[in-house]
Amino acid sequence: MNNFRIIWLLLAASIITFPQANEIRIGIIGLDTSHVTAFTRILNDSSAKDHIPGAKVVAAVKDSSPDIKASYSRVEKFTAELTGKWGVKLYPNVKELCKQVDAIMIENVDGRPHLKHAFNVIKSGKPLYIDKPLAGTFADCKKIYHLAKQHKVPIFSSSSLRFSKSTLAARAGKHGKVLHCETFSPAHIEPHHPDLFWYGIHGVESLFTVMGPGCISVQRGTTKDGKIKVTGKWKDGRVGIFRESNGYGGTAKCETGEYQVGTYDGYAPLVKEIIKFFISGKSPVDDRETLEIYAFMNAADESKSANGKEIFLNLDWK
Repeated sequence: MNNFRIIWLLLAASIITFPQANEIRIGIIGLDTSHVTAFTRILNDSSAKDHIPGAKVVAAVKDSSPDIKASYSRVEKFTAELTGKWGVKLYPNVKELCKQVDAIMIENVDGRPHLKHAFNVIKSGKPLYIDKPLAGTFADCKKIYHLAKQHKVPIFSSSSLRFSKSTLAARAGKHGKVLHCETFSPAHIEPHHPDLFWYGIHGVESLFTVMGPGCISVQRGTTKDGKIKVTGKWKDGRVGIFRESNGYGGTAKCETGEYQVGTYDGYAPLVKEIIKFFISGKSPVDDRETLEIYAFMNAADESKSANGKEIFLNLDWK
């Protein structure tokens, strides 16, 4: 009886800890955000209603930032859940982590270490998803994509808001051509990052998903109640606006009417796209569009510094 119980326990542990032979083994870098536990649950819990099959999180590098409270105050809690509940194994550095997995997610809530981590992952040749913010500066964003292109390593970065059903419907032309769009999201500011990199990225990602690339200038102002308002002009004459607000949403004016966009549909749609990306090696978002999003947010800070002056984007990137 005791032998039977030992065998049963060993089998149960193997089910929890190890992926199936055909599943992608994912490694996570940075355990200081709720995304790590949410993504891991979606992938590792086959009983979950929003479960996405095909991959499991099996390994991680802890990593956090000592000068950002949202990082250092939460990393222990999230690390304990990953290791204790999901059997994720910790490794001391990115180089060792890459040897144990098939694909990597950089999840640090702080964008500043992303370039350093991306460099090490790209050298390993493993496909790489980088959570928002892509990096701590626009210059680092460009460096990451340059490195990935140079080493021919697939890379993908996006907010979960991109994959809202209503937002994707507008992008796909379901309502005819998009003539104008306004989106909103919270825009909490973290002083080590450009203002919109930290949280405004969600609403800006929705805006670009609906409008598509092609923004040529940015002008920042404020709403009547003192919140951030950023107006972008597109090369075809259209205008798109991001506003700081509570919650997530927006409106797209299309050829057939006005439609709601920018809603939050949970993390599962994003996780599904990440796994498809790891399998295919093809990002669902063009590199240049992602860089244009960060150029827009960076230009919003430049406009703020110039007392609301219109800032023209340099779209001639190599």
